[in-house]
Amino acid sequence: MHKVLLVEDEQGIADNVIYALTQEGLDVEWLSLGQPAIARCQQSQVDLVILDVGLPDVSGFEVCKSIRSVSNVPVIFLTARGDEIDRVVGLEIGGDDYVVKPFSPRELAARVKAILRRQSGLLNVSAASTASVESDDSQSSVLVRGRLRLDSQLKRVFYDDQMLDLTAYEYGILEVLMQQPERIYSRELLMEKVWRSPEESFDRAVDTHIKTLRAKLKQVDEQADVIKTHRGLGYSLKAEQ
Repeated sequence: MHKVLLVEDEQGIADNVIYALTQEGLDVEWLSLGQPAIARCQQSQVDLVILDVGLPDVSGFEVCKSIRSVSNVPVIFLTARGDEIDRVVGLEIGGDDYVVKPFSPRELAARVKAILRRQSGLLNVSAASTASVESDDSQSSVLVRGRLRLDSQLKRVFYDDQMLDLTAYEYGILEVLMQQPERIYSRELLMEKVWRSPEESFDRAVDTHIKTLRAKLKQVDEQADVIKTHRGLGYSLKAEQ
């Protein structure tokens, strides 16, 4: 059973979310403050965190930053603020998704299950395309592009033999780009291939995840220049890295 940590100070909202998630067979732990949530994630593993931005003791953004220092657990933000800049900030600091209040608990439960499925290896990317790799074994799950190596079975990506700590969306974007180097993928096409419900996200989500993905590549090599931006068109993976 997947363990979900809900961090929300409004009991009415928490009760509705807990009911919706438990109906989907998820184990939910509820905390109403940010600091105990940070301690909880440092102590033991949870599978996903639902995090309210407007907590009374500390901002949910700050909680996410602290969680990201010790864990790559998926984080979904809950907030009454719907401005795009807030959503961009949430994604840039490591959030996986963003739900604006008021929201449907059933919709939130669907998003939770989608992220958990991706974490379990069921990304919305063609496994057959990934398996047609530069290998003598036609059943190989390893895709190699220059200094990048992706294992679709383990859902891991290595750059110069160093494993990248990627979110589900970052992994999905990179997997798509690696399938056909030099092919330009529009933001709309990337969202269609990687997002479960692309119509529920926003245009800059892809740009934001590309930015965080580039930053993680540069943690391995400051000169890393793997992903090319084609203004007005989209993104591609450079054939030579």
